[in-house]
Amino acid sequence: MPRVVVNCQNYMFSDMIRRTLRTGDFHVTVVDDPADVIGEFNNTAANIVLLEVTGSGPWTFSRRMELRKIIQRVDPDCKIVFMVDEKAEPEIADKIKQAKIDGLIDQFIYSSISAGYLKAVMETTV
Repeated sequence: MPRVVVNCQNYMFSDMIRRTLRTGDFHVTVVDDPADVIGEFNNTAANIVLLEVTGSGPWTFSRRMELRKIIQRVDPDCKIVFMVDEKAEPEIADKIKQAKIDGLIDQFIYSSISAGYLKAVMETTV
């Protein structure tokens, strides 16, 4: 059973992701505080870390790339997935797409996708 750590700016959004993935074969842990992501990643031995990227606070692209670097040092096999609202943050969406092209992240998701598509993408990310 794949283990997923999810950290989004909005708890309601994180909980929706948790509920969606639990209908599949995933064990999902939601982390409210970005400062707790590494600890929970270590505690759960996560296979996938899904991180929302926004334009402010601890959810910025640069801060998420720092988290990615730490996670990859600990477990290079852990999959890193970035999620962005491509309509509200088109410049960030472009940066994330380039990070995927450059091989820095394993997958990216636009927050406008359906729950079914989210589940399918995560199933193929493991």
